[in-house]
Amino acid sequence: MYFRKKCKITFLCHGATIYSEEGRFSDLENYPPLSDLGVTEMENLLDYLRERGVKNDVIYSSPSVRTRQSALMVAKAFKTDYITVDALKPRACGAWNGLTLSQLLDKYPNGVDSMLLNPDKDLMKGAESSGELIARVKTTIEGLVEENIGNRVIVVTHPEVIQAAICAALEIPADKLPKIFIRTGSATQISYFENWASLVYSDYVPLG
Repeated sequence: MYFRKKCKITFLCHGATIYSEEGRFSDLENYPPLSDLGVTEMENLLDYLRERGVKNDVIYSSPSVRTRQSALMVAKAFKTDYITVDALKPRACGAWNGLTLSQLLDKYPNGVDSMLLNPDKDLMKGAESSGELIARVKTTIEGLVEENIGNRVIVVTHPEVIQAAICAALEIPADKLPKIFIRTGSATQISYFENWASLVYSDYVPLG
């Protein structure tokens, strides 16, 4: 039973947006959409999935416009539809929304220290701590795994959600989450077994 695989999930990070290109935090659902670079990233990623022969039985997406646009491209490539899952949404940013990292450091230096050094502590009203994010993603992914025993799953979501999924799968402490780098237009694959999980590859970005 220990080695019985439940399912395999290929996490796809949405394509670039003007916010990701500028390094801005965002938890908005309807903005920003994919940029031209983001569309190109997803096209390259889809070429990679085809060449690698990645198969899938179901596609899930965050409700954000940038992930839904990305998921639609994936769904067309696989000639299927996608299912929106609200709990795959990005990390709640609160007052950080729309700020770049440098602006955040200037405006909320103590908040950044709290996020990095005390990952289970509430950051500020409306924002998720790293611990809360990992717990939310862990519960969500466990639910999807149980719904898809024996299936091959694609999840289109955000960098921080994929970071949290890796932390949850490998039991990495929450304070290490910022050290996991996930780029837009990248693929990460995790195999889920009866009592453990294995990271197959992470943050793979195909060359254009």
